[in-house]
Amino acid sequence: MIAFRSFALRRAGRLLLSDVDLTLHAGWKVGLVGRNGCGKSSLFATLLGELEADAGDLDLPANLRIASVAQETPALPDAAIDYVLGGDVALAAALRDEAEASARGDHAAAAEAHHRIDALNGYDARARAGRLLHGLGFAAETHERPVASFSGGWRVRLNVARALMAPSDLLLLDEPTNHLDLDAVLWLEQWLLRYPGTLVVISHDREFLDGVCSQVVHLHDGRAKLYSGNYTSFERQRAEQLRQQQIAHEKEQVERAHLQSFIDRFKAKASKAKQAQSRMKRLEKLAGTEAVRAESPFRFAFDTPPELPSPLLRLDRLDAGYREREAQAQEPAAVASTTGSAAVAPENHQSRITNHVLSNVKFALEPGDRVALLGPNGAGKSTLVKTLVGELPPLGGERMIHPAARIGYFAQHTVEALTEGESPIQHLARIAPGKGEQELRNWLGRWNFAGERAFETVDGFSGGERARLALALIAWTRPNVLLLDEPTNHLDMDMREALAEALAEFDGALVLVSHDRHLIGLACDRFWRVSDGSVTAFDGDLDDYAAWLRSRERTEQKSASGPAPASAEPATSGGGKERRRSAAEQRERERPLRNRLKQVEAGMAKLDAELAALESQLADPELYADGGKRAAELARQQSSLRERHAAAEAEWLELYEALEALGV
Repeated sequence: MIAFRSFALRRAGRLLLSDVDLTLHAGWKVGLVGRNGCGKSSLFATLLGELEADAGDLDLPANLRIASVAQETPALPDAAIDYVLGGDVALAAALRDEAEASARGDHAAAAEAHHRIDALNGYDARARAGRLLHGLGFAAETHERPVASFSGGWRVRLNVARALMAPSDLLLLDEPTNHLDLDAVLWLEQWLLRYPGTLVVISHDREFLDGVCSQVVHLHDGRAKLYSGNYTSFERQRAEQLRQQQIAHEKEQVERAHLQSFIDRFKAKASKAKQAQSRMKRLEKLAGTEAVRAESPFRFAFDTPPELPSPLLRLDRLDAGYREREAQAQEPAAVASTTGSAAVAPENHQSRITNHVLSNVKFALEPGDRVALLGPNGAGKSTLVKTLVGELPPLGGERMIHPAARIGYFAQHTVEALTEGESPIQHLARIAPGKGEQELRNWLGRWNFAGERAFETVDGFSGGERARLALALIAWTRPNVLLLDEPTNHLDMDMREALAEALAEFDGALVLVSHDRHLIGLACDRFWRVSDGSVTAFDGDLDDYAAWLRSRERTEQKSASGPAPASAEPATSGGGKERRRSAAEQRERERPLRNRLKQVEAGMAKLDAELAALESQLADPELYADGGKRAAELARQQSSLRERHAAAEAEWLELYEALEALGV
């Protein structure tokens, strides 16, 4: 049990938290949420012993093992898998002692180290580390590569794997999904659901929080409040609390006005003085419930493009990949502009190695298309986006783009490509020559870079502020094609909501690669699966895609284990009977699940019909003629039906997964 008692915390002289009384029980999976700067990371630092409370107490169990993700990864020569193994400090020390003792021929010390390794379940540790790397997207051939050879985003994944490798009672994860793709996020969700210890996670990915968390702690106005349930449940509870608070405030204001009116009228009259005094005391005792302060969330829009030709862009029988210099075996250098487009270095027409990633791609973009690219890590999603934008030339086939097409490209490296030492207005002026300063300032003000913020250098900007500036630069060009590759990595929930709304209203074509399922669900209505060297339309939703991934994983595991050994006995009729008996037993196991699945589907269809009828009634203006009493009753019925529908949907998914586990 972790307990905060009258806890207060300051950072750089600013009071972040005060009078926090909070208890987290063992085994809980807690989402820590709140606006940027409210103290989430500082609370983590306190749990890790890096900060001390300014008041109150933090009680932690004795010998509590805490694991967290390191913020930096040194450029080590160690193999990736060895770096991950190092997360288990005790095991790493035992393995090192065994190796050193064996090298010097000290058999007693080697035996003692061997017993320590055995007690720590160390002899399958390398396999466990390999599974962590595989789940986080590392191909098997990269496990022995030195840590120094990986880019920054992949080093973050190594740090996540190292934290998961560490034996722990408390796991602290700060934005663990930021540098993961969708497949790795889905894998991490499943891993965390099986984690037996206490989890506290900071994340701006609401679908991830919904999938993992059973409790939410909300930091707001220096306070911490605990809610039971996942993030969606927290939002619903908080909205209701705010509604009740506003009702209480308004009711109190009416009572205050009534009491004050009586006091002002009768306090000078002797016959009413006693009643006036009584009302004055009542007025003093009123709770002083605060009005709900309306928070104005950030909003923006992509302006209507000057032209919307059709089609905007088309790939015909295209092969995508990289032409690599034979001597260097790396893709040509590319220089990113402020909007993310790239100028590819001149090709060397000497002998080259060609690395085909995708073949025979047929892909067309029309105005209004909303396409999400799905696929396993390394399958070629980013390669396809780079080919669409023109950063990678086709290896075969054709890429045809309309002369009036304007591409706005947000790549994973776009945030880092901003020029250090320059301000937002300098970045914008570079792509808007001839525009006056006031026009540039007005534009940046729309993106929350108002006043002197437009002249501050980007050096001190947070990742979210840099991403917002990059999007502002893209929007300035009024694109009719948006190609966005993981645009949410540095964005908080408000900014993600703003981006989702802007994309929903965008008139051009959108191609999105993202691990944020909430953004995909709001912005996209078509899915293209990139896998096994091809690009195909995916007929299903994100739940179907998650099921496809699990099925693919099982198939790969079966393939890796090889075919079942052949029996030494010749085939007989008895073997056929056994197979038929097994099939009959399988059908018996499936039957109750299938029957219940049909019942749930029928119930959901009935609920859908009832909800549609209610929504039709609620849309009738005459319903509100009686002051809204009947409308309020129908709204309560609608809320109840929605809750029943959500519960039925959850049961349907459980039944579907149970059938899938039986191999159906």
